[in-house]
Amino acid sequence: MATSSRIADSVGRVLGGRYRLTRPVGVGASAHVYAADDVRLRRRVAVKVLHPALAGEEPFLRRFRAEARAVASLRHAHILQVYDWGEDSGSPYLVTELLEGGSLRGMLDRGVRLSPAQAASLGADVAAALDHAHRQGLVHRDVKPANLLFDGDGRVAVADFGLARALAEAAWTEPAGAVVGTARYAAPEQAQGEQLDARADVYSLAVVLVEAMTGQVPFTADTAIGTLMARVGRPLPVPEEAGPLKGALDAAGSPDPAGRPDAGAFARALREAASLLPPPAPLPLVDLFELGVLDRDDLDPTRHPGGTELFDGERAVPSAPPPAPGAERPSTAGSRRRRRRWPFVAAGALLAAAAAAGAWYGLVGLAKPLEAVPSLVGDTAGAAAAAAGRAHLHLAVRGRAYNARYRAGEVVAQTPSGGRIRQGGTLAVVLSLGPQPVPVPTGLDGDLQPAAEQALAALGLRYAVVDQTSMTVGAGEVISYRPDSGTLLPGQTVTLVVSVGKPKVAVPAVSGTYAQAAAALQAQGLAAAEEQVYSDTVKAGQVVATDPAAGTEITVGSTVAVEVSKGPHLVAVPDVAGQSVGAATQALQAAGFSVSGVTGNPLGTVSRTSPGAGAEVLYGSSVQIFTS
Repeated sequence: MATSSRIADSVGRVLGGRYRLTRPVGVGASAHVYAADDVRLRRRVAVKVLHPALAGEEPFLRRFRAEARAVASLRHAHILQVYDWGEDSGSPYLVTELLEGGSLRGMLDRGVRLSPAQAASLGADVAAALDHAHRQGLVHRDVKPANLLFDGDGRVAVADFGLARALAEAAWTEPAGAVVGTARYAAPEQAQGEQLDARADVYSLAVVLVEAMTGQVPFTADTAIGTLMARVGRPLPVPEEAGPLKGALDAAGSPDPAGRPDAGAFARALREAASLLPPPAPLPLVDLFELGVLDRDDLDPTRHPGGTELFDGERAVPSAPPPAPGAERPSTAGSRRRRRRWPFVAAGALLAAAAAAGAWYGLVGLAKPLEAVPSLVGDTAGAAAAAAGRAHLHLAVRGRAYNARYRAGEVVAQTPSGGRIRQGGTLAVVLSLGPQPVPVPTGLDGDLQPAAEQALAALGLRYAVVDQTSMTVGAGEVISYRPDSGTLLPGQTVTLVVSVGKPKVAVPAVSGTYAQAAAALQAQGLAAAEEQVYSDTVKAGQVVATDPAAGTEITVGSTVAVEVSKGPHLVAVPDVAGQSVGAATQALQAAGFSVSGVTGNPLGTVSRTSPGAGAEVLYGSSVQIFTS
């Protein structure tokens, strides 16, 4: 009552100037949970207010912020959505969606036991959520019934991702020496001090599902360490009543982490088991606001709080009506014996009749001869029926399941699978639906080709590649694919249309003016850039050539240099009179001329040149030197 009073005192408080606590929902060793109103967005939320002692733990706060940030990025239908987090007056808090269907813990505490079909459906959803988180690098570390919450439609969502890891870095210890990662559901490697990974979550979920079906948590002891040590080296005991779930739970409950499936494989195994069972009945949800007491996550999972003890006569028997005036008050015990006597007599008579009938039918059955159970796995339904008929047995189809090994209509499992059976008995078989269709992945367009191929191969799909040019999609990226939606069978093909980059085009032959050449290039998707050049053969203003040359293939959008004539290159002959032959030769060559020869004394002084000084001639022409 003291705890209830303290948590109720916080109702009306506003955290972070935004979240008004409206009513308490649950209480645990490290946190109190409230329903709240988000006054900014005007929606109902859940607020988990952590113990004030954690506010001074910097390692915890650092990890808490990091984990909250990571969990908030998760988007999965079966993961409780985190909206916000923060600290207020020394209290760290976490804001999540509010689910009003209670928790699995609440169901179990009310005596609810799940059928194998319900457990398979619930477990597959939770395993899929764990798989999504594991692939993002997040391990839960505290999978238990109190962390499996339901909305009003029965959708399950996994809560408290990341909180166990944050608490592990805090120096603060929970009351009563509580162990981070509730020991009742923890994997055996935790007792051996090994590093916990995603497979520990798989083990914990298997324990939760066994408890949900039986009401008992395997290997529970008086202490946390005793519970953990009891699991070391011992496989999780799974009752035969689990039916088709037993194989999946046996694997998930392996004491060696290396022997367990990952969460994705566990989810698939549970869905396959569910396909062999009738559709599950709706879960009997516990309304969050009709609990009467605060929902706690630290109660003994095998006791219903406040319930009567078995055979507790004083509380089980209603009070007798008051006696008439003057009458002797009957003895309570005697009254109880008289009321109970005739039902026991009637029950005994019914049991005797049933035993007699059972004995008669048992004797008749024993009179029939035994037949060897035929092996039907791999047979078609027709062949299986014929084989059962030859053995004087009945064939019953008890389910259909996807199976990659056997074609549709072939037997994938049978019960019994061997030994001998009496004539007239029934062979139950499961028929294959063929390989399970897989959804075509979305969003492959824009991926690089290797990534798209890897995504398809992971689903068992084949791929074919068609190259195509694109003006907008880079080389090596997927432009489109077909089909781009729906489902395919493993082995079927998805065609990837992959960009080889922009198309190529040959440089056209151009002539005329620069404007005419630029228009011709632009018509082919090419840009033009003008370059002025001298030409002795092409008159000024006309196109001389292009670079790259006509006929060269280049990428659309590239730039072509258009060479436009400036006419012939004329240069004036320099005046070298009075210079030596050597100096005159150097001056003429520097001006772009060649010296054709020397007339006169080669050691004399230059008197003139031919062509003469100042004459404009073509660049590179020959000049004759004359000496005096």
